[in-house]
Amino acid sequence: MKAAVYYNNHHIPIEEYPIPQIGPEEILVKVMASGICGTDLMEWYRIKKAPCVLGHEICGEIVESKSKRFKISDRVFVSHHVPCNSCKYCIEGNHTACEKLHKGNFYPGGYSEFVRVPRENVALGTYLLPKEISYEEGVMIEPLACVLRAQRIIDIKESHTVLIFGCGVSGLLNIILAKQKGATVISTDLNNYRLKKAREFGADKIFNARGDFSCKADRIIICTCAIEAVSQAFRNIDRKGIILFFAIPDRNFDVPIPDFWRDEITITFSYGAAPVDLEEALALIKSKIIDVKPLITHRLPLEKIQEGFNIALEAKESLKVILTPHSK
Repeated sequence: MKAAVYYNNHHIPIEEYPIPQIGPEEILVKVMASGICGTDLMEWYRIKKAPCVLGHEICGEIVESKSKRFKISDRVFVSHHVPCNSCKYCIEGNHTACEKLHKGNFYPGGYSEFVRVPRENVALGTYLLPKEISYEEGVMIEPLACVLRAQRIIDIKESHTVLIFGCGVSGLLNIILAKQKGATVISTDLNNYRLKKAREFGADKIFNARGDFSCKADRIIICTCAIEAVSQAFRNIDRKGIILFFAIPDRNFDVPIPDFWRDEITITFSYGAAPVDLEEALALIKSKIIDVKPLITHRLPLEKIQEGFNIALEAKESLKVILTPHSK
């Protein structure tokens, strides 16, 4: 089978891999759609494990099954990470801190024609895709689930002003959810195309990040790796506010501790999603409460993954880029 092997952001050749052999209670999934995630573009983060096959936002069709729950031809969404549900983190509801969640994955990765789904992922991370959800829409389940978890952490309320840095896919999903909670949303980005999208998806105010802007935000969500967003966030957070890093910069930064102590400001982070978040995301997409189709701007065959990465990296007039390994 064909698999796209990641060496760095600008070298992702297509190589031949054997089709994975599955074991007891495992399934083999024919990947029909695989999304390029913003974290896959973080070269400083991904290159540590190179060469490897990336890709974790997938939907597909089961072509082989040794599971009692799933049969051949089932359409499924598969989560790459699943918690153990028994460690202290899981028991306290902090599933994304679970060691098992951080280590597990399907093989070899979503940027391939087929993936082997381990027993644990079959049991806790595989979901039948309803007929109301296309493979492409299903790719958005995991990104939406991550946003759901992030906003649960910071407890956005109707009375809040929420400032969102970055209007890519994660930023726009955060806008949509915050608006559904009744919050006032302000968004910033360097890209005018994405700022326009932020307005379309409900932002009350938009600012180009190159200019000067000022607000007192109760919650700030950083959805960009730009280090400049950190200092801007520090200047615009209100007393008792929370700054959440949904994305992170590639370097450390100084925190004005005396100011944060006096104003009781919190800095926190969000990583990944748990089964409860995935289930909620699937339900929201199925019911069309959240329409993810407008977020998908590019569709490319697996062989054009390098073009897909280039489009996503340039971030001009693009949002979600999806690879379709079995398109004709």
